[in-house]
Amino acid sequence: MTTKILNAEEKAFLARPVAAGTKIGHVHLKVADLQRALDFYVGVLGFELVQKYGTQAAFISAGGYHHHIGLNTWESKGGSPPAPGTTGLFHTAILYPSRRDLADALRRLIAAGYSLDGASDHGVSEALYLRDPDQNGVELYVDRAEEDWPRGANGALTMMTERLNLQNLLEEV
Repeated sequence: MTTKILNAEEKAFLARPVAAGTKIGHVHLKVADLQRALDFYVGVLGFELVQKYGTQAAFISAGGYHHHIGLNTWESKGGSPPAPGTTGLFHTAILYPSRRDLADALRRLIAAGYSLDGASDHGVSEALYLRDPDQNGVELYVDRAEEDWPRGANGALTMMTERLNLQNLLEEV
């Protein structure tokens, strides 16, 4: 790929932010074993199977959306996770509508015997971190109301990473 030298007008055009309200629509994951992935995302986390293409691909969602997560084995059937130190997806973040729903997800993980890589309070959100059966990073989180976000004296956002009290979270359910 060749890098183009931009003029001032092109730089100004590209410096504009993306439209407010833009969202990540879905994620598509390469998996080694489709049924094993479905057992985790549908069986443990509770997503709904929307459509399946034989043994090669499946689309799952929450609440009837066409799909939030696509799973496929097109280039990865029987494959291994990427080696540490390589580029790729760090994690897929799944936003829950309420703290109670995040607590329910934690209960599901505990019941299925999944362990967490971490659990953090970021001030703006509370998050659980783990790996799916293909070792893809997964973040399950809930946002706090914007008026509760931590801010410095100048009004700037001051996110942090502190230990999340899992017992307190579980008391939601």
